[in-house]
Amino acid sequence: MCRNITTLRGLQPPATQPEVRAAAEQYVRKVSGIAHPSSATGEAYWSAVDEIEAATARLLAALPPRRVPPAQEPPLRRLTAQSAP
Repeated sequence: MCRNITTLRGLQPPATQPEVRAAAEQYVRKVSGIAHPSSATGEAYWSAVDEIEAATARLLAALPPRRVPPAQEPPLRRLTAQSAP
């Protein structure tokens, strides 16, 4: 369903809070069909993002290390790599 969400488990260095937050927001955006929350949908939207971010952080902390790193880097890391000289 959410093909655009990059695997965060096994990253070196580990996934950062902004990366976990971005994945949570992408998930909520996809599931809700809301790309830009309005005043009518914002509270529910951002509450869901907060809950999924927390659950994702707990999940990543509880899982054992991966033997092989993920095939792709998260989008936030790709942006940093592209801006480096």
